Amino acid sequence: MKVAASLLISVLLAACASAPPMPPPDGLFHDELFDAPSAPIDPGEAMAVSAGMRSFIATRIVTGSPLNNPKRRLFDALYRKDALMLDYDAAVTRTAAQAFEARSGNCLALVLMTAAFAKEMGLAVRYQSVLGHDAWDRAADVYLSVGHVNLTLVDRASQASAGFTEGESMTIDFMPPHSSRPLRTRVIAEHTVIAMYLNNRAVESLTGGRLGDAYGWAREAIRADPELLSAYITLGVVYRNQHHPELADQALRRVIEREPDNTKALSNRVLVLRDLGRHAEADALLLRLDRLEPHPPFSYFHQGMAALREHRLEAARDLFEKEVNRAPNHHEFQFWLAIAYLELQDPARAVDHLTQAMEVSNTRKDHDLYAAKLERLKSHGSR
Repeated sequence: MKVAASLLISVLLAACASAPPMPPPDGLFHDELFDAPSAPIDPGEAMAVSAGMRSFIATRIVTGSPLNNPKRRLFDALYRKDALMLDYDAAVTRTAAQAFEARSGNCLALVLMTAAFAKEMGLAVRYQSVLGHDAWDRAADVYLSVGHVNLTLVDRASQASAGFTEGESMTIDFMPPHSSRPLRTRVIAEHTVIAMYLNNRAVESLTGGRLGDAYGWAREAIRADPELLSAYITLGVVYRNQHHPELADQALRRVIEREPDNTKALSNRVLVLRDLGRHAEADALLLRLDRLEPHPPFSYFHQGMAALREHRLEAARDLFEKEVNRAPNHHEFQFWLAIAYLELQDPARAVDHLTQAMEVSNTRKDHDLYAAKLERLKSHGSR
């Protein structure tokens, strides 16, 4: 297995709250190794309320809805077709104000926006990390484990009560259109949500090749919540990309000491140990990884791509189908399965899977790309 293609980063995942506290993180930071971020990083901007948002509250939520319950008024504004008309788009993690202005964002950006509205309206908010809802994505050679968060609106008066009744709370969940209902959840703190936002921005900067920005965002994510393990993995990957494997190893070992079987940290540490010339340790760690995760995410996909390049079309189809079977909502798997069927002279199935790729894509750019390919394929087939 080619290890160089397994840079793994977690997005939106929080650490277990019951573990011992992390040691102080300051020794992990080395600002002198990076250019200053291209713009100031202010964690407070994540949930800041803009003038446009205040105007929307006054004109469309408070006076624009016939409902008396403030939670219902906010819910009504979020979901009514003639109000915000929000669009799910995972291309970038926006602040609350940016998501409002664009009327779109990923689940975290839309949670930030909703929380900012709620707090401005005097409502309390409870944040939840959704368990068992992780998905995988990639950008270049960086592989992303993407979690999911939602929030519950709570009346201030009921916040102090021992429990919550159906009438006192309302959960709002921004799921991608193709997703099923959420599974179990775990309550997380607001500073963890802010740290998730900062870590997401770090990952987006990293995949964009902006290492100074990526370092700055990852550093602030760890400062915002030293228990967010995914931020240490991001910092480790940033250090490795900056050619400081010894510092990358220091960050990754923080995660492994907390979670010895964290496959994302272990996979990245294999790469770091290779960089450091510690090949025997890397080999031993790779064997352990193979036991923990014999068929890691994207493994069938990469085998399928190799088979496609070698024109072993049936093998490629079967391997892509394996990835689709375990991750049916990943657009890239559906797309390449469509290509395999097209090469096998089965245009009907190719259209089916290209349609699936379009429907499960989580950015407007990908959706439009697949839609154009689908239109060309259908047009060619009708001749």
